Amino acid sequence: MSSTTDKIKGAANEVAGNVKQGVGNVTGNDKLQAEGKAQELEGKTQRTVGEAKEGVKNAADAVKSKL
Repeated sequence: MSSTTDKIKGAANEVAGNVKQGVGNVTGNDKLQAEGKAQELEGKTQRTVGEAKEGVKNAADAVKSKL
């Protein structure tokens, strides 16, 4: 997956997780709250991976341009 794809999918998972948590809070559904939190954390991790990939690519491009 590209860094952009990872960042987009990560952001989408964060939003979906937050929505699930909100619905779980309103309805008193602890399972839905937990699923939402897990999905939010998965999204944050995925977004971080995308950012790391982008950083590595930028560093490699900088080294290439100096050669």
